[in-house]
Amino acid sequence: MNNEDPDYKRIYSDMISMRYPDKKNMCKSILKKRKLITLDVIELNRIIFGNKNFSQKYKSYDIESIYKILEFQKKEKCTNSQLALYFNLSRNTVTKWKRIKFRR
Repeated sequence: MNNEDPDYKRIYSDMISMRYPDKKNMCKSILKKRKLITLDVIELNRIIFGNKNFSQKYKSYDIESIYKILEFQKKEKCTNSQLALYFNLSRNTVTKWKRIKFRR
């Protein structure tokens, strides 16, 4: 983990214990992980705050999350549009990720 990365595990653990203790059991399995990836943070947000549509403007994904999303697309055999709708992304973002993935 870079020194620049926020410690999401600590942030969410503190937030849950202080403000949302009733949701602690639902978040326990995610918070047990050694390191939280972007998909984990999104799932914690969904559990804590519900399915509110948050602004996508500042959302970013780490490489591990991008690969998991693209693997999900392969496994579920969905189109870029379906994947974008499911994860609340832009179709252009999915296309860009796929182009970058094959250059690696």
